[in-house]
Amino acid sequence: MQPMFSDKIINGESGVLLYGITPPKSSNSPEKIEEITLKTINRIKQLEIDGLVIYDIQDEASRNASERPFPFISTVDAHTYSSVYLKELNLPKIVYCSVGKLSEDQLSANLMDSSPDNASVFVGMPSKGLPVKMTLPQAYTIWNQTSRQNLLGAVAIPERHYLKKNEHLKIASKLENGCSFFITQCVYNVDNVKALVTDLHDWSKETGSKLPTLIFTLTPCGSLKTLKFIDWLGIHVPEWLASELSNCNNILEKSVDTCLKIASEIMDFCIEKEVPFGLNVESVSIKKDEIEASENLLRSVAKLLEEKGIRQI
Repeated sequence: MQPMFSDKIINGESGVLLYGITPPKSSNSPEKIEEITLKTINRIKQLEIDGLVIYDIQDEASRNASERPFPFISTVDAHTYSSVYLKELNLPKIVYCSVGKLSEDQLSANLMDSSPDNASVFVGMPSKGLPVKMTLPQAYTIWNQTSRQNLLGAVAIPERHYLKKNEHLKIASKLENGCSFFITQCVYNVDNVKALVTDLHDWSKETGSKLPTLIFTLTPCGSLKTLKFIDWLGIHVPEWLASELSNCNNILEKSVDTCLKIASEIMDFCIEKEVPFGLNVESVSIKKDEIEASENLLRSVAKLLEEKGIRQI
């Protein structure tokens, strides 16, 4: 039997495998949300994963003035979706929480209401200057004042490290606030990942600090429009790779193959640097072929982890 998600994080064990989804549109009728949820539960039950990531979607238009390739659509609150709609899914849930929209009482209630097997990932606002009810530092204080029954995670952004060279220090600061794992945004540039992993490794050696688990996100790309959206989100796709994806016969198949190669390279590098790691495969599309592609990618990643002696299936 596989150890629980929390056990793997606490023990610094590599090989954590997650699957990420977004809640249904909040504009759906209650009946439609229940229908979507039932289908989601049935397919999640077929996956050999350590936990389910549930994203808390924000409108990031304030961060990027360019036209958004896909319109922003509000979804069911992530905590509500986890605790109410997915209650029967017996699986650790890693729930993103955009703390800026919550009051201190709301966050405290959510934390106390969450199952001990679940975890939270606190995220701030997409850009500075937006009105907030609560800042990240305030949210960390509340988490530390509660029973702390759940693990706390945060976001790591390799692209930000490439630009500012200080993402490893941001991670160190969040470790002091109680975070024990970090999930990246979608990865298509391995060099940015290697730079972050190297600096985090060196910081650990210099300070004698324990390394957190880094969980790297893989996202299949099913169309040129999705490729543009990835760029709009600030995710760097090398020019040569963007050209290959744009000009191949089957962009979805090509992207899945690319994600698997990226996963293998990240695994080998993290093993070399002795940095505990995991993988998170996203399924944020409503298209059947892209959902199936994400599930196939997840199974391929699980097999790769097994071949490298990191995980047993």
